[in-house]
Amino acid sequence: MTDRDHPHPREARAWIPGMDSDGGHRHRQADVQGRRRAETPDRGVALLVLRILIAAALIVSAVIHFQLAAGFQQAAPDGIGGGILFRIQGAAAVLAALYVLVRGTHRSYLLAALVALASLAAVLAYRYIQIPTIGPIPSLYEPVWYTTKTITAVAEALALILALTAHALHRKSHRAVRTR
Repeated sequence: MTDRDHPHPREARAWIPGMDSDGGHRHRQADVQGRRRAETPDRGVALLVLRILIAAALIVSAVIHFQLAAGFQQAAPDGIGGGILFRIQGAAAVLAALYVLVRGTHRSYLLAALVALASLAAVLAYRYIQIPTIGPIPSLYEPVWYTTKTITAVAEALALILALTAHALHRKSHRAVRTR
């Protein structure tokens, strides 16, 4: 076959009889893309389930913090007390949960992980370390575990793990899309 007989004369030098114009890689690429396409719906379903679970765990944490806020505000009724901090954490958890549900981006997963980590770190720190009053932030030391504290700690840990898992899965699925 001459250069004039080749379907794309500019590619004639790279063309070998019996191969596609791209050097025979078309079938192999289609096969790899087919496998990626087969994996993508599974990842999409997994990410959707993770988004719902992350949001649910954050909402559990938020509801408990909103319920406990009034009792923790009594220590500083006119200032920044534990109640205000609990309401701020509850609002942050609700916003992060909504962001994860609505967007489902790597940033939303990182925000959810950050909110869960901050809340979990506070629960654990104030449980095991007697942190003194720092400026307007009161000491919230409670050396006991009770049901609602345990539930919120588990929900926050779960939200953290699920958000990091979703972030990793989301990054992996976007890398697969980019390499197509």
